[in-house]
Amino acid sequence: MRANLFFLLMIVGLVGNAQTVAPFSGNPVIKGWYADPEATIFKKQYWIYPTSSDVYEKQVYFDAFSSSNLVNWEKHARILDTAAVKWAKRAMWAPAIVEKNNKYYLFFSANDIQNNQEYGGIGVAVSSKPEGPFKDLIGKPLIGKFYNGAQPIDQFVFRDKDNKYYIIYGGWKHCNIARLNNNFTAVVPLNDSTTYKEITPENYVEGPFMFMRNNKYYFMWSEGGWTGPDYAVAYAVADSPFGPFIREGKILQQDAAIATGAGHHSVIHDEKSDTWYIVYHRRPPGETAANHRVTCIEQLFFDANGKILPVKMTNSGVQIHPMQ
Repeated sequence: MRANLFFLLMIVGLVGNAQTVAPFSGNPVIKGWYADPEATIFKKQYWIYPTSSDVYEKQVYFDAFSSSNLVNWEKHARILDTAAVKWAKRAMWAPAIVEKNNKYYLFFSANDIQNNQEYGGIGVAVSSKPEGPFKDLIGKPLIGKFYNGAQPIDQFVFRDKDNKYYIIYGGWKHCNIARLNNNFTAVVPLNDSTTYKEITPENYVEGPFMFMRNNKYYFMWSEGGWTGPDYAVAYAVADSPFGPFIREGKILQQDAAIATGAGHHSVIHDEKSDTWYIVYHRRPPGETAANHRVTCIEQLFFDANGKILPVKMTNSGVQIHPMQ
């Protein structure tokens, strides 16, 4: 009898332990006001690098978050702040990160410049670890002027299949692509001798992102106003990172029952399971403050023709998915 009771208690204990790990991530996936999430995979870990969403005077640092399963997230506080970027006098936001030769390069926007007479733009910092700390790489903006009408903000760094790196960026309804040099300290001319090539698609506002699937270039962006309910994500597909990109349509937009202002996203791909995720920010119901934004995650699906299916926002998030 005691033996049976012992085994029964063991079984109950195992079930209880199994229930301590949530099967779904929940949304928001991380606690706090965070926006513009850059999501990626480093060393069998999922990572999210978001904007610390606050008024500009307080939006002066970045936190990062790591997870082995998309459910349990570890916070890495203040991986970079303006104390390490002497030229950044105002807000920093919209981080983008890449790994190259065992170093991690964090690109960011700073100072929200409004013209070429103001000092700021897109910077880059470096660290030997994905959790930082990061230090300013060049001591000045990487891109600090307006080219083709594009405000130098909202950068994304894309590695092409030939291992060339491109920076894709721009606000004020203009988007540029430029090639980075080998150590990310400058941009260099493209094959056609231009340095900043405009690739702006219809309705583009900001927040560009690019990935490859089946040898096609998927270009995504945010449209609408970032403070309003009409913020949304749309996309286009082309045979080259230079386009032309013809708008396919929206794939993520508000659902008043769940949230408004859904946009400024990134995409991660677990190649072993061929599972895709979209990580984005949205504004919870009842929130009207511009910076009250939270970071969320949903699974991303494609149809048989390679078109991205509309994303349904949820409060449950995604199922637990350990890295293999």
